[in-house]
Amino acid sequence: MTLAATELEFRTVIGLEVHAQVLTQSKMFCSCSAEYASAPPNTHVCQVCMGLPGALPVINRSAIESVIRTGLALGCTIPPYCKLDRKNYFYPDLPKGYQVSQYDLPLCVDGQLTFTSEGVEKTAGITRVHIEEDTGRLLHRDEGGASVSLVDLNRSGVPLMEIVGEPDLTSPVEARDYLIALRQILRYIGASTGNMEEGAFRCDANISTRTADGSIVGEKVEIKNMNSFRAVERALIYEEERQRKLLAAGESIPQETRGWVDARGVTVSQRTKESAHDYRYFPEPDLPPLTIEASFVDSVQAALPELPAARKARFIESFGLGASDAELLTLERETADYFEVAVGSTTDRARQISNWLLNDVFGLQRERGLPFDAFPIEAQQLNQIVELVEAGDLTGSGAKSLLAGIEPGENARAVAERLNLLAVGDSDVIRAAALETLTANPAAVADYKGGKKAAIGRLMGDTIRATGGRGRPDTVRAILEELLSE
Repeated sequence: MTLAATELEFRTVIGLEVHAQVLTQSKMFCSCSAEYASAPPNTHVCQVCMGLPGALPVINRSAIESVIRTGLALGCTIPPYCKLDRKNYFYPDLPKGYQVSQYDLPLCVDGQLTFTSEGVEKTAGITRVHIEEDTGRLLHRDEGGASVSLVDLNRSGVPLMEIVGEPDLTSPVEARDYLIALRQILRYIGASTGNMEEGAFRCDANISTRTADGSIVGEKVEIKNMNSFRAVERALIYEEERQRKLLAAGESIPQETRGWVDARGVTVSQRTKESAHDYRYFPEPDLPPLTIEASFVDSVQAALPELPAARKARFIESFGLGASDAELLTLERETADYFEVAVGSTTDRARQISNWLLNDVFGLQRERGLPFDAFPIEAQQLNQIVELVEAGDLTGSGAKSLLAGIEPGENARAVAERLNLLAVGDSDVIRAAALETLTANPAAVADYKGGKKAAIGRLMGDTIRATGGRGRPDTVRAILEELLSE
C-alpha cells in the first residue's frame, strides 16, 4: 500500500566523511612540493608520486603530527600502534593502482565534535581520523573539437586526512554546521587551510531515512561532488525528500553512491556502494608500522592552541563581550589574535576595540580587498585610536579618517596632528558652527522646543560636520542646549 510521505513520521540519519589536505611543505611519501594549485601541470612529481615501479616511499613526520594534533583537538584517543595499508582501486588519476591509506589501525579513534546548530549545542561522535595520500586530478576540455581528459599528477601524494564522523546528525542544517565547526578547528590548529574552492576540504555525506517506529528502514546512500557548505546542505535536503517519497510509496532504496549536480539541484546515481573487501586492503609492505610514544602525544597536546569554543567563552567572560561579537572575533584565529594584541593590558576598552574592529576595520579591509588575515592597520594603532576617542581628543568622524590615513609604524596621535584631525574644544569655533546649524534647520529646532529632545542628535551631527568632523561631541551638545534654551 502506498502512503503519502506526510502520513509517516520520518527520521533522518546522517554521517559525514571529510577529506582535508594536511598543511605540509612536502608530499606524504616523497620530497616533492605539496603546493599544486598554482604550479604548471606535472611539474611537482617524482618516481614515488608518479607510482613508478621500484620507487620506495618515506613517511612525512610532519603530516603524522598534524593528524595526531587534529585527533587531540577532537578529543580522540591516540593508539600506541598503527600501520598503513594499500587500498586497491583503479582510476585514471591514481597512477599506482592503489592508494596508501589506513584500514583497521588508524592514528586516532573515538573522538567527538561539539558545535552549535540553530542556537542549540550538539555533540557528534568522531569514529576515526586517519592519514592517506591524495590522488591526481583529471582535467576535461575540448581540444580541436574533440573532448579529452588530461591528468595532472601535482596533487598525487599530497597528505590527506580522513575524518569519519558517527551517524549522529539528524538534519541537513546540522550537517552544514558540523562542517563549519570542523573546518574552523582545522584552521585554528594549522592542520589544513580548509580552502574548499581549492579542494583542500571535501565532504562525502552518508544519509539514510527511516520511520520513527523503525518499521521502515532505508539503505544508506553516499553523496559526492559537493564543494561548499551550501552544496552539502542542498544535496542532503534533496536526498532526504527523495528517500522519504520512495519509502512512503513502498519502494526500496539501494545502497549506492550518488553525485550532486549543483546546476540542476539533484543527486544522480553513480555506482552501487563498495564494501571494504572490494578494496582488497592489505598492509603496505614498503612502509613500517608506527609506534606512537606517549611522550610524543603529550608534546603535541601541550602545543595545541586554545580552540575556538574555549576562546569564545573566555572573550565573553574576560572582556565582557556579547556572544555574537565573541563569535565573530573568534571565527578565524588570526582575527582573535589581532584583537587580543589590540586590547593588550587595556581590558577596560576591549568592548570599544571590538566595535571598531568589527565595524570599521573590517569595513576598510573589505573596501581594500584584503584577505581575512591582512588587516589595514596594526593592532597597537587601533588601541591608540580608541584611546584618543575615549579621551575626547578624536571624534568618531575624525577616527574614521585617521583609520583610513594611518600607515604602518606611525603613531596615531602624531598622524592625527599632521592631518589636522584632533578634536576642537574651542567654544567660539563650535558656537559659530552651532549658530549656523540652528539657522539651517528650523524644523529640527521646532521639534526640540516642542518636546522632541531626540532632535538634538541631528543638530549635533550637522554641527560636528560644520567643524570638519572635529567638534567634541560633549562640547557641541552643551553649546546647542544653551542656545536652544535662549
